[in-house]
Amino acid sequence: MITSPSTRPGPQAIAEGGGASKSTFLELLARTVQAAPAGSTSKAAARTPDVAHEAGITATGVKRESRLPGYLREAEYYWRDRQQWLEAQGYMLRPRYRPDWKPSWEGTKKSWFDCEDGTGFGVSHLVDATRIRDGKLVMLKQISKSVHPYEADICQFFASEPLASDSRNHCVLLIEVLQDPEDDNIHILVMPFLRPHNDPPFQTVGEIVEFFRQIFEGLHFMHQHRVAHRDCMVMNIMMDPEPMFPNLYHPIFTDEKRDLSGKARYYSRTERPTKYYLIDFGLSRKYNADNLSPRELPIIGGDKTVPEFQGEKYDEASDPFPTDVYYVGNMIRQYYLQSYMGLDFMDVLIANMTEADPAKRPTMLEVEKRFEVIRSALTSRTLRRRLVGREEHAMSRLFFDTKHFIISAGYIVRRLPAVPRPVARKS
Repeated sequence: MITSPSTRPGPQAIAEGGGASKSTFLELLARTVQAAPAGSTSKAAARTPDVAHEAGITATGVKRESRLPGYLREAEYYWRDRQQWLEAQGYMLRPRYRPDWKPSWEGTKKSWFDCEDGTGFGVSHLVDATRIRDGKLVMLKQISKSVHPYEADICQFFASEPLASDSRNHCVLLIEVLQDPEDDNIHILVMPFLRPHNDPPFQTVGEIVEFFRQIFEGLHFMHQHRVAHRDCMVMNIMMDPEPMFPNLYHPIFTDEKRDLSGKARYYSRTERPTKYYLIDFGLSRKYNADNLSPRELPIIGGDKTVPEFQGEKYDEASDPFPTDVYYVGNMIRQYYLQSYMGLDFMDVLIANMTEADPAKRPTMLEVEKRFEVIRSALTSRTLRRRLVGREEHAMSRLFFDTKHFIISAGYIVRRLPAVPRPVARKS
């Protein structure tokens, strides 16, 4: 069965300025204009009364394209200026970044918002591209070697054999590293095009159990090879979209087809199992095998709640491996155990993973072993159960339960497993 994806923005939308639906994008734009009261000195208020300024028209009447809706913003100039070089390296950017780009809505009655070339990521370090030799969609990430000196090396380490072919490896598999032609301090990482792991939302207990298994396995794999992630929070866990979205979708409006001609269609995780990936190794570190308990001063990632980083402890060095355990445990607690009913079988393990004292937390090896015991005790009936939000209204629950019963019966007839494990596939 194919359904239309959720229109809510995923974590990537917040973290990277992309991944929102059209309706969400318009709502945010409207709020920016409407939120400022009369006489406000905010930037939004300053723009609204001055039509010429809002449209990007200077005193001399010259258009400043970065201020016109749909035109390139300053954050995108980096990619425009390197489009021809990237093409020579085998990667084609979308039309808006090409030197001869003329906005497709100019001279027509179309809105920029309805045109494929009307939107970009809006952040300087990320852009989508197409690999010319096979048409595969990829993501390009610009990194500063002086700010993140280990990121490229760690990506290359996990993308090298035999690690790259190991099914336990859930680190995003780097395609290649490009050296910026104009700045020796800049690398461009070419990576697979991924999607936020929870968009669309999980439908069944079995689907989310498989997600837990893969992330525990992936972080344990990193730790086995003496790499601490140090920022494995919700926005740094993605999934391979291709099994679920065989025709993919627009890289910015992720609920739309690539040409914005309609809603993107997708399969459920139960129908088309997918693999989850850890991304963003900018804060990660690799340690020697004989350094069993490294010490690092706290470095604040996306999760600001790490107990060993609070108060006076901020100046105390600690072992980053138990901190990783906390990060993943807290992500599961905050985004799943506190949001959905029926996942209480995870309570004790997650409580142990988020102990205030790092010494009391289990290692990822222990987490994996304990989780396998938990998983093996779950019945097929439990695993096929629908994930029910804690704030779901009773009437909505009745409707969704009935719909899920019909869908689940179809899965059983088709002999689809309650826990959808993906099969290995070539990149």
